[in-house]
Amino acid sequence: QVKLVESGGGLVQPGGSLRLSCTASGFTLDDYAIGWFRQAPGKEREGVSCISKTDGIQYYADSVKGRFTISRDNAKNMVYLQMNSLKPEDTAVYYCHALRYGIDYWGKGTLVTVSS
Repeated sequence: QVKLVESGGGLVQPGGSLRLSCTASGFTLDDYAIGWFRQAPGKEREGVSCISKTDGIQYYADSVKGRFTISRDNAKNMVYLQMNSLKPEDTAVYYCHALRYGIDYWGKGTLVTVSS
Protein backbone atom coordinates (compact mmCIF):
# COMPACT_ATOMS: atom_id res chain seq x y z
CA GLN A 1 0.00 0.00 0.00
CA VAL A 2 1.36 3.38 -1.05
CA LYS A 3 1.04 6.14 1.50
CA LEU A 4 2.67 9.10 3.19
CA VAL A 5 2.47 9.58 6.91
CA GLU A 6 3.23 12.77 8.80
CA SER A 7 4.08 12.94 12.49
CA GLY A 8 5.48 15.34 15.05
CA GLY A 9 2.67 17.82 15.35
CA GLY A 10 1.33 19.04 18.65
CA LEU A 11 0.78 22.01 20.91
CA VAL A 12 3.67 24.40 21.38
CA GLN A 13 4.02 27.85 22.88
CA PRO A 14 4.93 30.84 20.73
CA GLY A 15 8.67 30.91 20.18
CA GLY A 16 8.93 27.15 20.53
CA SER A 17 10.05 24.50 18.08
CA LEU A 18 8.71 21.33 16.52
CA ARG A 19 10.10 18.89 14.01
CA LEU A 20 7.68 17.29 11.62
CA SER A 21 8.51 14.01 9.94
CA CYS A 22 7.20 12.49 6.75
CA THR A 23 7.73 8.86 5.89
CA ALA A 24 6.57 6.78 2.97
CA SER A 25 5.48 3.22 2.55
CA GLY A 26 5.27 1.49 -0.79
CA PHE A 27 7.75 3.82 -2.49
CA THR A 28 11.03 5.59 -1.82
CA LEU A 29 11.02 9.30 -1.15
CA ASP A 30 14.35 9.92 -2.86
CA ASP A 31 12.62 9.43 -6.22
CA TYR A 32 10.35 12.38 -5.51
CA ALA A 33 10.41 16.09 -4.89
CA ILE A 34 8.88 16.61 -1.44
CA GLY A 35 6.85 19.52 -0.22
CA TRP A 36 5.25 20.61 3.01
CA PHE A 37 1.93 22.40 2.82
CA ARG A 38 -0.35 23.70 5.53
CA GLN A 39 -3.98 24.61 5.91
CA ALA A 40 -5.19 26.85 8.68
CA PRO A 41 -8.84 26.89 9.76
CA GLY A 42 -10.92 28.75 7.21
CA LYS A 43 -8.01 29.24 4.83
CA GLU A 44 -6.77 27.59 1.67
CA ARG A 45 -3.91 25.14 1.66
CA GLU A 46 -0.60 26.89 1.06
CA GLY A 47 2.90 25.78 0.24
CA VAL A 48 5.41 26.09 3.05
CA SER A 49 8.58 24.49 1.79
CA CYS A 50 9.86 21.97 -0.72
CA ILE A 51 13.06 20.15 -1.56
CA SER A 52 14.08 18.85 -4.95
CA LYS A 53 14.65 15.21 -5.74
CA THR A 54 18.31 15.15 -6.66
CA ASP A 55 20.25 18.31 -5.85
CA GLY A 56 18.54 19.29 -2.62
CA ILE A 57 17.42 22.72 -3.78
CA GLN A 58 15.04 24.14 -1.20
CA TYR A 59 12.20 26.61 -1.37
CA TYR A 60 10.53 28.45 1.50
CA ALA A 61 7.47 30.63 1.66
CA ASP A 62 8.32 34.16 2.79
CA SER A 63 6.27 33.65 5.93
CA VAL A 64 8.56 30.88 7.19
CA LYS A 65 11.91 31.82 5.66
CA GLY A 66 14.64 31.88 8.29
CA ARG A 67 12.52 29.91 10.77
CA PHE A 68 11.79 26.60 9.03
CA THR A 69 14.25 24.14 7.51
CA ILE A 70 13.40 21.23 5.25
CA SER A 71 15.71 18.25 4.99
CA ARG A 72 15.68 14.69 3.76
CA ASP A 73 17.34 11.49 4.91
CA ASN A 74 17.11 9.12 1.98
CA ALA A 75 18.67 6.27 3.94
CA LYS A 76 15.75 6.42 6.37
CA ASN A 77 13.18 7.29 3.69
CA MET A 78 12.24 10.36 5.70
CA VAL A 79 11.75 14.07 5.11
CA TYR A 80 11.70 16.56 7.96
CA LEU A 81 10.49 20.07 8.59
CA GLN A 82 12.25 21.76 11.48
CA MET A 83 10.13 24.63 12.69
CA ASN A 84 11.65 27.21 15.03
CA SER A 85 10.40 30.48 16.47
CA LEU A 86 6.85 29.34 15.97
CA LYS A 87 4.08 31.91 15.86
CA PRO A 88 0.35 31.59 16.46
CA GLU A 89 -0.18 32.15 12.73
CA ASP A 90 1.73 28.93 12.05
CA THR A 91 -1.19 27.01 13.53
CA ALA A 92 -2.46 24.65 10.84
CA VAL A 93 -2.65 21.09 9.66
CA TYR A 94 0.65 20.32 7.93
CA TYR A 95 0.71 17.97 4.97
CA CYS A 96 3.53 16.16 3.23
CA HIS A 97 3.38 15.90 -0.57
CA ALA A 98 5.51 13.78 -2.90
CA LEU A 99 5.68 14.59 -6.62
CA ARG A 100 7.37 12.83 -9.53
CA TYR A 101 6.51 13.26 -13.21
CA GLY A 102 2.85 13.94 -12.57
CA ILE A 103 2.45 11.23 -9.96
CA ASP A 104 1.79 12.62 -6.52
CA TYR A 105 0.85 11.50 -3.05
CA TRP A 106 -0.52 13.35 -0.04
CA GLY A 107 -0.40 12.44 3.59
CA LYS A 108 -3.35 12.94 5.90
CA GLY A 109 -1.68 15.71 7.84
CA THR A 110 -0.51 16.47 11.35
CA LEU A 111 -1.92 19.30 13.45
CA VAL A 112 0.37 22.02 14.76
CA THR A 113 -1.09 24.40 17.31
CA VAL A 114 0.92 27.38 18.49
CA SER A 115 -0.68 28.90 21.54
CA SER A 116 0.12 30.09 25.02
